[in-house]
Amino acid sequence: MDIREKLEIFMENPVVAWHEHFWSTGDFKTLRVESADETMRMFELVGVDKVVASLPVNTIKRCEPEVFISANNVTNEAVKRYPGKVYGMAYVHPGYVKEAVAEIERCVLELGFVGIKLYYDYFMDDPVYAPIIEKCIELDIPILQHSMHVMDEPNKVRQPLVTDGVHMANAARRYPEATFVMGHFTVAEWEYSLKAIEDCPNVYTDMSGSVYDRPQMETAVRMLGAERILFGTDNSPSACVGKLLGARISEEDKKTILAGRAFNRFLERAGR
Repeated sequence: MDIREKLEIFMENPVVAWHEHFWSTGDFKTLRVESADETMRMFELVGVDKVVASLPVNTIKRCEPEVFISANNVTNEAVKRYPGKVYGMAYVHPGYVKEAVAEIERCVLELGFVGIKLYYDYFMDDPVYAPIIEKCIELDIPILQHSMHVMDEPNKVRQPLVTDGVHMANAARRYPEATFVMGHFTVAEWEYSLKAIEDCPNVYTDMSGSVYDRPQMETAVRMLGAERILFGTDNSPSACVGKLLGARISEEDKKTILAGRAFNRFLERAGR
């Protein structure tokens, strides 16, 4: 079987990558066009139809409003460069609550973004997130949170406030009307976080990232159901294509994950 035959499920079915990034120059003011074009060529080669992207800022300790606004404008450059292919997610720093809420409104209502992307600035269940979550409920947009449950000391030092499944579950139970996505469940101690969100139907997850253990996809489908798992790569397309192709799950489950059917309304609304 050659590569075209192996990729048939990607080529013949809708595929949405829900966790991607386009990068900027060092000042977060200009899209790195050559890098973006290369990324889109890779996605085209493996049959990805739509890409949902953000530009989180993790190079400075506290991202001030003018920086995350500029980063979102870079994402919007990508949206405009690839119309109908790329959709934006707004990155904000929740420490600047008033500015963050205003920026979410701008990105969704003016730029047509389809959700927000949060990083490891606070745990997801920190009260600082309340106004942001409430704004996302009002606008009916998903909240994609960078997450992992870490035990190793280097990651604890580097990301001391990184969210895991327990934090996601706490926030989801407090806000059952909200739609959460626990980013890249396959990273670090993945079973811990899957177990934590299993009984939270408003928490979805994505399969992005380069890390893969054999039972990850099978376990996630068994615990959550395919409809709560989104396809995404976090800019690691080859790993995630292989992760999906090699998963011992049904073809229908694979198609459900690739299409992200539960999230179709967000993209359809942006198109209008």
